[in-house]
Amino acid sequence: MSIRVMLVDDQMLLRTGFRMVLAAQPDMDVVAEAGDGAEALEVLRGTDVDVVLMDVRMPRMDGVEATRRICAQEGAPKVLILTTFDLDEYAFSALKVGASGFMLKDVPPAELLGAIRAVHSGDAVVAPSTTRRLLDRFTPMLPSAAGEPSSAELDRLTGREREVMLLVAQGLSNGEIAARLVLSEATVKTHVGRILTKLGLRDRVQVVVLAYESGLVRAGGGGAQ
Repeated sequence: MSIRVMLVDDQMLLRTGFRMVLAAQPDMDVVAEAGDGAEALEVLRGTDVDVVLMDVRMPRMDGVEATRRICAQEGAPKVLILTTFDLDEYAFSALKVGASGFMLKDVPPAELLGAIRAVHSGDAVVAPSTTRRLLDRFTPMLPSAAGEPSSAELDRLTGREREVMLLVAQGLSNGEIAARLVLSEATVKTHVGRILTKLGLRDRVQVVVLAYESGLVRAGGGGAQ
């Protein structure tokens, strides 16, 4: 089945460019477009979408608020943020409220397509180094998200799951974690899945954000002592 994509950007020219790139792919369909977050919410009420490409800086309702409202819904599509700036507080805020990743608007087409496929399959698509620079810069400036898991909830993780969570937060891939812990990659994937389920998180991006907010990882990239 094709990946159903929605484009949300207040610049029609950009939407047109993205639509042309996606339309050339046999496994993707652009099923909806919107010029701001408010319109996106209206369109989503009547359209089945798998992945939303979401601009952050738009009139009426920005991409962060739209992402928050979308991700709060049951069975919500995945949201991939598009931003002009690498270290963007809007992108960081969107990650906190549920976005599955972010890409720069001038990303090469092949990377954008790969990101859409990765998000659709449940992976996170922010480069670990960029994620960590965002977190290191903005975590001290923003209030913690409401409803973040308590330390008691974190205590539900096994020792091995906490090890895996820490390594995910440090930006390691499943393969790198497997090598570090001398496990199979399939076992690591199982641990990551259990972490997401136990903590009620959508994907690896939210694991990284929570690890910072809970103190499991300190700003600067080190694990908490």
